[in-house]
Amino acid sequence: MAAEEGQVVSCHTLEAWNEQLQKGNESKKLVVVDFTASWCAPCRFITPFLVELAKRLPDVTFLKVDVDELKPVAQDWAVEAMPTFMFLKEGTIVDKVVGARREELQQTIAKHTASSASA
Repeated sequence: MAAEEGQVVSCHTLEAWNEQLQKGNESKKLVVVDFTASWCAPCRFITPFLVELAKRLPDVTFLKVDVDELKPVAQDWAVEAMPTFMFLKEGTIVDKVVGARREELQQTIAKHTASSASA
């Protein structure tokens, strides 16, 4: 599955997840990973906002992982609450936001995209 500019890419298999992570590492873009679950009401609440952010910020890669679908990934990343957003730069976790907090999510993205623009 190809990552389109301005979209949230859902990773349904370990292969897709690893492929997207690899692309993120190579692109040096900020990668925002949304760890979510179908039964999680706050996750459903934040999804349209995330889609809107993805459209507005083509220089940021947005990935979505269903913790029930990809349990090993959720365990590897020590995800304990949904939604959890992990922020990656070149394969390294640089930040984390737990909960459907729109402002905090937006501020954290801005913080990490601003620092790369000035670097």
